[in-house]
Amino acid sequence: MAASNQLEIVVPNDLPKMEEAIDYSERAQWLRAAVLGANDGLITIASLILGVGALKHDAKAIILTGFAGLFAGACSMAIGEFVSVYTQLDVEKAQMKREKGMGEEREKLPNPWQAAAASALAFSLGGVVPLLAAAFIADHKVRMGVVVAATTLGLAGFGGVGAVLGGTKVVRSCVRVVVGGWMAMAITFGLTKLLGSSGFGV
Repeated sequence: MAASNQLEIVVPNDLPKMEEAIDYSERAQWLRAAVLGANDGLITIASLILGVGALKHDAKAIILTGFAGLFAGACSMAIGEFVSVYTQLDVEKAQMKREKGMGEEREKLPNPWQAAAASALAFSLGGVVPLLAAAFIADHKVRMGVVVAATTLGLAGFGGVGAVLGGTKVVRSCVRVVVGGWMAMAITFGLTKLLGSSGFGV
């Protein structure tokens, strides 16, 4: 009789898995635009600063070049992302009409405006890092070193954030992003220096 009054509570075995079952694919659209935009901003502006700095020591010319690259890059990223995502949106809408699966799936469609805004904002935030690093340093060699150091830290930071939000390995992501940034800066500096020594410098 006592046994019949006992309350049995069943705990699902997959409860811990439910917390881990995060659909990272839902973050993919805005995460890709934001992380790529930030990395592109960092690498592009830092490479521009180093490229111009390979031939000119004028801080004003370097900073103006950096801002020009920042404005052009943000606009280019936004427009490119908008066109790309809008094309994807058209394709998915056409596919949904063919399958007659309109309804709840509409909420999962990509948003070109959101992707464009995230990409432009992220590019600007990333590009500001090397600009700020270069703006307040008087000595040219120190300025170039500070730009490289600030860009490296920024790349590692953005790479780590992207890895955490995307559910991937942080160290591997950071190393990949930083090494890629170093290569871009080194190639830009080296080729610009080569062109300058060949008579193309002003």
